[in-house]
Amino acid sequence: MKKFCRAESTRPKNISLHVPFLLLSIPCFSAMVDVGVMSGAIIFIQEDLKITEVQQEVLVGILSIISLLGSLAGGKTSDAIGRKWTIGLAAVIFQTGGAVMALAPSFKVLMIGRLMAGVGIGFGVMIAPVYIAEISPAIARGSLTSFPEIFINFGILLGYISNYAFSRLPAHINWRIMLGVGLIPSLVIAIALFVIPESPRWLVVQNRIEEARAVLLKINESEKEAEEKLQEIQAAAGSANAGKYEPKAVWKEILCPTPPVRRMLITGCGIQCFQQITGIDTTVYYSPTIFKNAGITGNSELLAATVAVGFTKTLFILIAIFLIDKLGRKPLLYASTIGMTVCLFSLSLSLAILSHAKVGIALAILAVCGNVASFSVGLGPICWVLSSEIFPLRLRAQASALGAVGSRVSSGAISMSFLSVSRAITVAGTFFVFGVVSCCAVAFVHYCVPETRGKTLEEIEVLFKDEDDLQESEVEMGDVECLMQKS
Repeated sequence: MKKFCRAESTRPKNISLHVPFLLLSIPCFSAMVDVGVMSGAIIFIQEDLKITEVQQEVLVGILSIISLLGSLAGGKTSDAIGRKWTIGLAAVIFQTGGAVMALAPSFKVLMIGRLMAGVGIGFGVMIAPVYIAEISPAIARGSLTSFPEIFINFGILLGYISNYAFSRLPAHINWRIMLGVGLIPSLVIAIALFVIPESPRWLVVQNRIEEARAVLLKINESEKEAEEKLQEIQAAAGSANAGKYEPKAVWKEILCPTPPVRRMLITGCGIQCFQQITGIDTTVYYSPTIFKNAGITGNSELLAATVAVGFTKTLFILIAIFLIDKLGRKPLLYASTIGMTVCLFSLSLSLAILSHAKVGIALAILAVCGNVASFSVGLGPICWVLSSEIFPLRLRAQASALGAVGSRVSSGAISMSFLSVSRAITVAGTFFVFGVVSCCAVAFVHYCVPETRGKTLEEIEVLFKDEDDLQESEVEMGDVECLMQKS
């Protein structure tokens, strides 16, 4: 039993050779195309292909929804061909879709490429955390799992910069180059496949023990430590095989939850949905449209303003990762949701009353930057942290996946309806509605989100139980103690 509780005092010597490639590449290529690049490219796509507002909405928003197909298929695919080659498959599908988009002569062909890219991104987003969790040591797992959020924001910033850099080229060329730039990170993945090892856990499940041992020898300090880890993985693989029917029971518990599980689901799925329905994706995707309504006219000036948004978003995610274990989840969520509320109402005011005035333009830029800063310091990263903390181990993967589905569907619905809603109630009115939703998010954080900083997973589970549940748990523990004494 000791080896399962053993603290690891050293960091594997070769962990830096493979994990950073994945942490850098997978989030970057998805973010650059999904958010950063498309936010600027859509201006020139509309100008070149003469697409309608509805087509713009579909083009922007469909990726969030179609990526679910890749994520859902990624689980079985990674079990069949391995984690490493699922990453390669994701890169190939994405590269094909990206190339189709860059060369598209019409909206229909552009959509085909967009759908393919979405499936590739779905595969990549699903397999990246699985691979990281299975290849990383316990001592490094916390820091490693925080890097994807950094690189997602860094990818958005790179997308904005590439948009600005190519904006002065002719309209029928520049958006194609912008989308082509998004292929570069997936090329890095292709190169990394010749460097990174296969997941030792998957190799053990496939009964390829010697290959798993060889991988563990590369990423651990000593042969003894590698052998101990191999034994742990073999034991865990045996438990997983013994409990192969467990997922049915898990989904039954999620669909017919007990009161504590119901509270966990409300908190976990609720925070995921609020992350999107407060309008962050529309702020990032359509920031050029927002600034155009504020009074900025030139395309280069519009894209320069979005670069400022990208810098702000990247900076504040770094601040959040530094503060999340020092100040706690709930204080940062309060600061985040309250800050977003103030900025969204300020943006609505500037667009409604001060549009095309210098002070209005300045206030709009400040409000958009403030909104993404507030989001990045709290609601953005903490949403995923809470989803991984609040659910008990038996439910964590499926319940977190359920929340992710809500997040993606919400993102797609908001992104695909923004232009139509803005035409109906104006851009200022739309952001006023987002401000009202953000007010609701403040109330949700107050009433539904507990503080989890510094607590063990077992202590967090207790936070969702009421007095009756706690008394029942105490009775059950008493029965167990009696049985142990008798035995």
